This record gives sequence, structure tokens and C-alpha cells, in this order.
Amino acid sequence: MSDETLSNLLREERRFPPPPDLAEQANATAAAYDEAAADSEAFWAAQAARLDWAEPWTQVLDWSRAPFARWFTGGRLNVTENCLDRHVRAGRGDRVAFHWEGEPGDTRTLTYADLKDEVSRAANALLSLGVQAGDRVAIYMPMIPETVVAMLACARIGAPHTVVFGGFSAEALRGRILDCDARVVITADGGYRKGAASALKPAVDEALEQCPDVRSVLVVRRTGQDVGWTQGRDVWWHDLVAAQPAEHTPEAFDSEHPLYIMYTSGTTARPKGILHTTGGYLTQVAWSHWAVFDVKPESDVYWTAADIGWVTGHSYIVYGPLANGVTSVLYEGTPDTPHQGRWWEIVQKYKVTILYCAPTAIRTFMKWGDAIPGGYDLTSLRLLGSVGEPINPEAWMWYRRAIGGDRTPVVDTWWQTETGAHMISPLPGASTCKPGSALRPLPGISADVVDDAGHPVPNGSGGYLVLTEPWPAMLRTIWGDEQRYLDTYWSRFPGRYFAGDGAKKDEDGDIWLLGRVDDVMNVSGHRISTTEVESALVSHPLVAEAAVVGATDATTGQGIVAFVILRGDAAAKGADEDPAQELRAHVAREIGPIARPRQILVVAELPKTRSGKIMRRLLRDIAENRELGDVTTLTDSSVMDAIRERLPEGS
Repeated sequence: MSDETLSNLLREERRFPPPPDLAEQANATAAAYDEAAADSEAFWAAQAARLDWAEPWTQVLDWSRAPFARWFTGGRLNVTENCLDRHVRAGRGDRVAFHWEGEPGDTRTLTYADLKDEVSRAANALLSLGVQAGDRVAIYMPMIPETVVAMLACARIGAPHTVVFGGFSAEALRGRILDCDARVVITADGGYRKGAASALKPAVDEALEQCPDVRSVLVVRRTGQDVGWTQGRDVWWHDLVAAQPAEHTPEAFDSEHPLYIMYTSGTTARPKGILHTTGGYLTQVAWSHWAVFDVKPESDVYWTAADIGWVTGHSYIVYGPLANGVTSVLYEGTPDTPHQGRWWEIVQKYKVTILYCAPTAIRTFMKWGDAIPGGYDLTSLRLLGSVGEPINPEAWMWYRRAIGGDRTPVVDTWWQTETGAHMISPLPGASTCKPGSALRPLPGISADVVDDAGHPVPNGSGGYLVLTEPWPAMLRTIWGDEQRYLDTYWSRFPGRYFAGDGAKKDEDGDIWLLGRVDDVMNVSGHRISTTEVESALVSHPLVAEAAVVGATDATTGQGIVAFVILRGDAAAKGADEDPAQELRAHVAREIGPIARPRQILVVAELPKTRSGKIMRRLLRDIAENRELGDVTTLTDSSVMDAIRERLPEGS
């Protein structure tokens, strides 16, 4: 066996220091690392002081019941007062909070004053439905302004929300409603996706057949399609909310009051309800948004191109940007509707300055080719970010060059639903960036890479990423299941948080994420990350995207099977040629013969969820010639049939 926990195979030599003008004006400088290292609690207290507190806290951190943290104990505040009212009071009510772009091309602009009034009306509407502080409210919505309003209205009255992604099934919605005992559901008739109205209300009706305790369903009219209606339970948003007064005095809640529950799929059938609370969460998302994106509220137009149903949408569409008084873009639809330049059309239209999106989207744009973004004016962009999974170095370079004009920093951020906010990321005004690396823990965050025995690995080695100290935005527990919280996150390395990601330290001690440990392949005793082999494949000029899995092999234990999508121009030119041999040799040159794929299949698409995650589990089923597992969460299940057709005879 290799004596490394995870083999460290790829090397990256390219370096990009901060642009001088950005460094000179940066919100966060290298001094922040020193301040946090000297006294992390004092550092976080200073960040909490950026918010308005109705009552001051008496203790920054109470870790006496570790790993159950309490931050800013005794302090009281209201999240929406910090996100809306204080900006309006300060004379910034006319500043745009959101430029909303519907997929069909309809638009709305909401100022901070508009948003405050709408949230107040919605808060009053929820109160009229009997919602009280502490009651849970389920939100199942498209990407429309009312979704933001619904979340903030819940926060305003102290009712924890659980937002369920609009692509999830009635069964998934039902399970989440029952787990958190939500009594009110906020939904819409539907939303627009890929040029058509996509219904939502029927899934709610189906889910509620087995949720007898839900007493009210508040429905936004978005598409105008016919919907089923249950008298006495269902009520139109435009009837109830519009009739409410635009005044509502927010109540201050304890710093540890529950803000929201976000469900993540577990390895077991029952999803995990991740609980985030109020003061610590808002402190860290506001500070990290300000520091990592270097936001200037007076001049920036910021766009997180993610769905509000994911934690990225909670932290960096809603709570972080609004706490900082920033103008954001909110887009309902897909990147290719009605054409493949839609994102760049939006950047050009609103003069977006900061764009934050997932590597899977970036690799899709690579596949479509440079000419599409090249047809738009993207010179307003000054900073780019990536989120959701490790970004391949070549995708990072393409993003910087084709979208950022070879002048913008790219901040690759590592964090999770459970962490609530950014944990490892460059600071754009202080960090020399490396393509593919999230670099180092942010000020106030303590992380390390350890081996199987929990010992820190030396520079140049791989292992497991752990967090060694509590942080303000951390999950407080799994809703209703403290033991599962302990078992899932704190049992593998006692006293340290571990959520299943592999990582390596380079020669400088900077951190590179290697994806889920579940995706590690064991090839002839070497534990190889799928991420590194995928990065090697994407570094070839023919390849836009790759997914790699380990398949049982009688000789090596596991053999590497790769599924690749060719870039647009390469796909057109090389339709009659099989590039597999060339790509196998390329991987061997890049990272060594041990990582040479046993098999490479060129495919048109990869199986992805609506959030853009590649479902490697299904690709393993293909590679091992097994019956396919559950495909209901895929954007397009026919992708799997097309991949099967690419298999050579006898596989």
C-alpha cells in the first residue's frame, strides 16, 4: 500500500498576484490573517460589530458543550433589520437590491425600500395565517423575487424556513415538511425553465396528501397555469400579501435563535436537516461576502448564479449581499435559454462586476466555445468566483481568460451547507492565486489536512480535510437528531469536524480540494482522487469536461474509467476519430502511468442533478455493467441511455 492517505499527483506552477489597483483598495488585506491568529475571538467580535445588535452579547464563544457551539451569547438582533431597515434608515432606500431577470425576458427592479415594504407585508401575512416565532415554514419556489421576500419574512418574525429546491420531487418535499413539522408552505403555480412553464403546485398537492398538519399554502402566481385548489387551505399570495400594511416592527431574537433548516441528502434515505442560527451565521456570511468578493456597495453589481434552494443562494444571494447593502442580479432560468449567450447578455445588460458560479457551469461554457462569451462586452467584470466542487486548473484558466479578460482574480471558495459560509478561499487583494487551489483558510478559520490516524500530513501530501476550531456560521446540530450530528461530523477524528472531503497540501502548504473521499479510487494500492485525473483530462485541448470513476478490476483492485465531453470545436472536427489513446497517454504524462485510465468513453452529456452535480454513482453502475440506480434527481435521465450506447460490445 502507498503510505500516503491520498496520492498527490498533479503539480501547478502558474501564479497570479492581485491586480495592483485591487490590492490598493482591497477590503481585506494580509493583516487580517495576523489579527485573527493573534486572537480569533476578538477578530470575530469585530466582524459581529459590523451588524446592528438590539442587545449586546456577553460572551463571544461558548464551547463548553463542544461540539454544540453558542456564538455571541446573550446578544439579540433581527436578521431583516440588518438586511433591510438599517440601509433604508441610512438613506440608501433608493439603492437597487435586486435586478430580477425572468427566463422569458420579463424584468423587475426592487430597491431596498421596495424590498423592506414587501417583506413587511409578507411578514404580516404570515402572522395572519397564525405563524409564530419558532414555527417552521417550507418554501418551494422558482427563482423569483417573492422567494427572497418569503425567506426574509420568515426571518423577520423568527419563523425558521426550510427552502426546498424547486427541482425536487413531491416525495422529497413531503419528507422535509414532515421532518421539520412545517405547518405552512409557500409555493408558486410554477416557474419557467428551458423555455416552458414548469409546474410546482401539483407537487405540493401530492406531498400534502401525507402531511395532514399543514394548514395553509400560500401560492404565488408566476406562470398563470391552472392549478388544483383546496378551499380553506390554499390562498393566493397576491390576494393576501397585497392587502397587508407595509409597516412591521421587527422583533430582536437571541443570537442562537434558529434561522433556517437546510436539508442535505445523506448516504441513508433520510435527509439531514442542517440547522443554522442567527447571530454567528449572519456575522460570517456578511464578513466573508465583503472580504472574499471585495464588494463595494456603492458601485458593484454582484451576481451569484445559483439557486436559492441551495446554501449558496441562502448565504450569497440573500443574507450576505443584503446585509452588506449590495446590488445583486437574480436570474430565473437556465444558461442556454433562449440561447447559449444568456448569462453574458445579462452581464452586459446590468454591467455585472462580480460573478460567482459553479465549475460545472464554467466547463459547460468551455464546451460551447470561446466565441459565445466573446460576442458580449464583459469588461465590467472585475472579480470571478467559483463554488460547489473543486475547479480544474484548466477550467480556472479558461474562466479567467475567456470571461475575465485575463485581468480578473478568480477566488475558488471551499465551504459546505454545514459550514454556512466560506472557509477556505483566496482574499483577492492579498493572495497570489494558483489555478485550481482554494489556497488557505480564511482569517478566523482553522483547518488542516490529516492522515488516517488524524496526524497533520506534511506539505506535498494528501489526506482528509478537517476543521480544528469552531466558527461562527457552523451548523449547530442536525434538526431533531443530536446523535446523528455527533456521529456524522465529529466521530471520525474526535474533537475535529470532518465532513468527508479529501485534500492535499502543496509544497507551500496551500490546500487543494480533491472531492469527496467516497470518490477516491484505489489503484494498485494508490489512493487516487477522481478530481486529479479529471483535471489532467480537462487540461488537454480536446476536453471540456470529464468525470472519472473507479471500476472493479481483477488485477489492480480498481481500474480508472473516464467519461469525457469534447470541446465544441474539437467535437465537430474529431467526430470520426477516437481520441481515447491520445487522452490516456496525456494523463500518463501529466500525473504518471499509475493514473492512466483503463477506458475512456467520449459522451455528449454527463448525468447531472439540477444543481449541476455529476452523479458518479450512476457512472459507476455503467462502468461495472450494473443495473442503474435511482435516476429521478437527474435533469435528463435519457443521458444514461445515450452513455450506455457508447459502450463497446462486451463491456
